[in-house]
Amino acid sequence: MIKRALLSVSDKTGLIDFARALTGQGVEILSTGGTAKAIRDAGLPVKDVSEFTGFPEMLDGRVKTLHPKVHAGILAVRDNAAHVETMNEHGLGYIDLVCVNLYPFVQTVTKPHTLDDAIENIDIGGPAMVRSSAKNYKHVAIVTDPADYASLVAEMQANGGALLDATRFNLAKKAFTHTAQYDGHISNYLTALNAAGEREQFGDQLTLQFTRAQTCRYGENPHQNGAFYVEANAPAGTIASSKQIQGKELSYNNIADTDAALECVKTFDAGVDTKAVCVIVKHANPCGVAYGENLLDAYNRAYQTDPESAFGGIIAFNGRLDGETARAIVERQFVEVIIAPEVSPEASEAVAAKKNVRLLECGRWNSPHASPPPEGAQCPPWGGPAAGMAGSVAQMDMKRVAGGLLVQDADTQLHGELKVVTQRAPTAKEMEDLLFAWRIAKFVKSNAIVYCKDGMTIGVGAGQMSRVNSARIAAIKAEQAGLAVPGSVMASDAFFPFRDGLDNAAAAGITAVIQPGGSMRDEEVIAAADEHGIAMVFTGVRHFRH
Repeated sequence: MIKRALLSVSDKTGLIDFARALTGQGVEILSTGGTAKAIRDAGLPVKDVSEFTGFPEMLDGRVKTLHPKVHAGILAVRDNAAHVETMNEHGLGYIDLVCVNLYPFVQTVTKPHTLDDAIENIDIGGPAMVRSSAKNYKHVAIVTDPADYASLVAEMQANGGALLDATRFNLAKKAFTHTAQYDGHISNYLTALNAAGEREQFGDQLTLQFTRAQTCRYGENPHQNGAFYVEANAPAGTIASSKQIQGKELSYNNIADTDAALECVKTFDAGVDTKAVCVIVKHANPCGVAYGENLLDAYNRAYQTDPESAFGGIIAFNGRLDGETARAIVERQFVEVIIAPEVSPEASEAVAAKKNVRLLECGRWNSPHASPPPEGAQCPPWGGPAAGMAGSVAQMDMKRVAGGLLVQDADTQLHGELKVVTQRAPTAKEMEDLLFAWRIAKFVKSNAIVYCKDGMTIGVGAGQMSRVNSARIAAIKAEQAGLAVPGSVMASDAFFPFRDGLDNAAAAGITAVIQPGGSMRDEEVIAAADEHGIAMVFTGVRHFRH
């Protein structure tokens, strides 16, 4: 039974209601500093920790709960005779519930601050009490999250002022996770500072923490186990923040492919005047992408690129999914996942007829781009600057290797300064299609070749050891879909090492090419383009995707 509680919180959300409920259960409340003042100002009884310990707060509040009376009251094992004897011998009282959340370190370092500001917001007494309470969870409840207040009060009211053993254990697990995350933020922040106090891009240490969102039925293959973990406060418009409206549980591969589709469609977003865009992904590669007058038109055009690969694919949209588009999808093809920033009631009703189809609403993301920039314009990176290791890891890309972890900036830059390097410049229509194709090539596995025309993919070649073979596959895909390559533009995720890439493009009827440039044979490749009357643009940015 909870008879005495110690409340000391930085985040005072719900504090007064919680304190009032505890008081109503006959619980004596101990508190410190601003927490005690807030409780007292609400007209509730509270005893200062300094009165409980007989020792004043000191050193600007740095020392207040770091006292034997506090930690003995928390750590004493109630059914250990020696502990009980010691508590009685020294006149010590038990503390049955500890409610602590820590100094706002992350909030401090993610806004303008000095190193001294950061250091002052490293909590010492709080983590000590949290860990002490969590260690002694069989006898003490540790509360670190205001979201738990209401359920704990209800449980106490239903159990004569006591909390269940399972509840205290779950609170302890949450508490150790809380302090681990807190210390990880501090470590990441401090180890990224060099001797001059300047912040480096990658620190000496990297501590990460994610929360399991689901256990998958299996991993990439049936003999592998799998799970999906998400970071705290995952941004809107991501697979991690998506709400599943209906359908079977997402599989490991569903999650990976849906992420690829969603991230691809986001590169086309330009705010209120954005054209409707549909991206169809199969096995992590876009197999059909198109602009449209509306979502249905965009879907029809994307599907037309490669109906064979679209079967069992993932479909992402950049606008509110309407009923007509949803019906067209489920009546035409087998689809694993449909995802959009918003889903209309009519769309939900249309998809409900196919109960296994996974329908997701991801929320609206921040608009990453303005409309396609003119030639020579500098395209800004999306999402703003990385929050740094002390905050979100959304701007970091990680890949597990045997015995280690590769970490890099996320590939958020679309292109650098666009340079026309051939005698003929692209027409305005060709430039529009080149930029469209370039956005797609960024998400196709290397070596990537993408053919596009009129805001629609004509053929996609992905993941080949030879760039020429990727181009051949793109042409084969176009032929299979009954689409004409002549008059199309081509995007390549990396430079052409030899002129044969341009010779083959000309033979296929390609009129304009966009690529990073940077090969030692660029002049040879440019000369080949000029021979064939092909316009070519260099982006200055490569998009390998392995």
